[in-house]
Amino acid sequence: MRVTIFTIGTEGDVRPLVALGVGLARKGHIITIATDKSCADLVTAHGLNYRPLSGDFRSWMHEDPDLHKQGLSTPDMARKFRDRLRMLAEDWPRQGMAAAADADLLIGNGMVFLLADSIAERLDLPVAETQLVPTLPSRNPPLMPLPRWMYRLPGAANRLLGRLSRRLVWSVMAPAYQEVVRPGLGLDPYTAPGPLSGIQSRHLRLFGYSPTLVPPDPEWPDTVQVTGAWVLPASSEYKPSPELTTFLLSGPRPIYAGFGSMTNIDADALTGTMARVARETGRRFVLATGWGGLQSGEIADCPLIHVVQHVPHDWLLPLMAAAIHHGGAGTSIAAARAGIPSIIVPVFGDQPFWASRLQRLGAAPPPIRRSQMTEARLQKALRAVEDPAMQRAAAELGQRLRREDGVDTAIGTLEAWGLIRSNPASLDRQTTPGAGPSSH
Repeated sequence: MRVTIFTIGTEGDVRPLVALGVGLARKGHIITIATDKSCADLVTAHGLNYRPLSGDFRSWMHEDPDLHKQGLSTPDMARKFRDRLRMLAEDWPRQGMAAAADADLLIGNGMVFLLADSIAERLDLPVAETQLVPTLPSRNPPLMPLPRWMYRLPGAANRLLGRLSRRLVWSVMAPAYQEVVRPGLGLDPYTAPGPLSGIQSRHLRLFGYSPTLVPPDPEWPDTVQVTGAWVLPASSEYKPSPELTTFLLSGPRPIYAGFGSMTNIDADALTGTMARVARETGRRFVLATGWGGLQSGEIADCPLIHVVQHVPHDWLLPLMAAAIHHGGAGTSIAAARAGIPSIIVPVFGDQPFWASRLQRLGAAPPPIRRSQMTEARLQKALRAVEDPAMQRAAAELGQRLRREDGVDTAIGTLEAWGLIRSNPASLDRQTTPGAGPSSH
């Protein structure tokens, strides 16, 4: 069968869907992933077809000065995100219809699930929703930015906040879908109060995170399946540089530090703090610069810090003593799977949520606000992750997560719902996987 997957965002929003696509391709299905061109190489490198879908958040994160200062936690930033989404959506009806040509099933992830849903309505195709975070109201705190004390509210209050969060998310997404996508596809707008108003649905929802980290809520309908994380096969072909190999072998396990796609951190200050802590304590660091991330200038002469640009998490993190990161879903799960504690400096979005979950599971100390990162706070957090009790908790959590096979569970659920057929007998419309970007 031919499956088209829609996803946009940072690499952390695309990589898990590539992992799901690789699993489906191994079952004989033909997979197309529609995403921003910045992730085209990630898609085609794993033998999947790529189609363009406007979603360039990388340049926005680099170019918007307000985003650098505030993240997406203020009403002003929510308005900026709403306007950005509406602008990107101008291309989506045309791009989406091209990507869905000849598809038997559409899968929509995150903020573009409703694009897949609308195209499925237009073409009379089945559709499934995927989310990499728990987006439905539950007894757990919602993903909206909250004061730290609100992470200790009772379940009923959290469900109320979760419904409010869904309403706020729809207010950001509505202009893109009601004014651009739905009319562009010749469809009526979604009826009030909008498609995010309740927890019931006719379509399957696959949540691609670990039920160990966030157990499913007992009030969720049976259309929701929490599968476990969608992780690409281990990077067996990765070869580290001689310099990285030498650094890893020359002393005790270092501490990883990286902030992925987050540009709205004070990179110079954070790098300087780590450099001073390294010199004062003798601790070793592997610093990942990323495409948002940290700066390497100040620590060029520090032998205790080794700088890398991109090393696969599944290869590097098991060799680390702990990980300092922003708390994105992908990095949080990677550190937890590696069995190492995390020190989380959340920036925006779902990151405080994952920081809270790892802390509750004993695999992280309290998060450090980026505006409050000091040498003293970092050293306190480093002492916490070196505590044997936290190291045991992180190691046990890693063992549990590594036993999960989220991709296999997701595929089994799609098969059980009759959305895909096991071992398709014929692929008469097969094309060459990895054919590269289309000309649409």
